[in-house]
Amino acid sequence: MTDRLEYPVIIAPLAIEDGGGFSALVPDLPGCMSDGETPEEVIANVQDAIASWIEAAHDLGRSIPKPSRKLAFA
Repeated sequence: MTDRLEYPVIIAPLAIEDGGGFSALVPDLPGCMSDGETPEEVIANVQDAIASWIEAAHDLGRSIPKPSRKLAFA
């Protein structure tokens, strides 16, 4: 696993009603997301999620999107 994220990740705090902690979403990889108790934990967890997403796409013969250079918000 790489020491840095290649894909942009959106990290947001979760509401206490949702269990607290943080969520991470990878916009370039549809459905790729994770959560964690701390920002550091969510980054580690989302790196694992990215690796799993890419492995599953390879296994299914699907193309892997290249990481975007920036995020655009509408």
